[in-house]
Amino acid sequence: MGFATGKYAKFISDRSGMAFPYKERVREWNGAIVHISEFEAKHPQLDPSTNLSDDIALKDAKPDRTEPSVVRLLEPNPFLSGNAGTNTITVSEKNHGRSTDDIVRFRKAIVFDGFSKTSLEKATGYTITVLNENSYTVTITGGDTATAGNTRGGGESATVGPVTLEG
Repeated sequence: MGFATGKYAKFISDRSGMAFPYKERVREWNGAIVHISEFEAKHPQLDPSTNLSDDIALKDAKPDRTEPSVVRLLEPNPFLSGNAGTNTITVSEKNHGRSTDDIVRFRKAIVFDGFSKTSLEKATGYTITVLNENSYTVTITGGDTATAGNTRGGGESATVGPVTLEG
């Protein structure tokens, strides 16, 4: 069966319902037959690009790291000796953030109340007992004890930090 295509043939537009010459018809992407003046191209968002993979990695990402412990400068004369004859020292360190049983090492400490520089700066450090957020105690080993007792000391530039420093 054939179809008429003569110069007088008309078609009805699916969009407007008007009659137009048969030779001026076009088919849209959705199958509708319309006049060339009514033609609308398919919108690009209706053809999304296909991603072959769903990337989850970030380019040039750097992993989160744990900050190494650092040496902190203590306030002037941060040490307070206990009673005469005892080997306990109270250390003042504002907002220290430390916990009981942490190990710290003092550096650049100055001799005071019978405690030698060697005893204060023991290479293996001291285990602390936290009193509050600003102070903790240590028990000095090596035979040194307070001579006068209840004396402040340690110098102007004493520091506290981890036993070993990371390079």
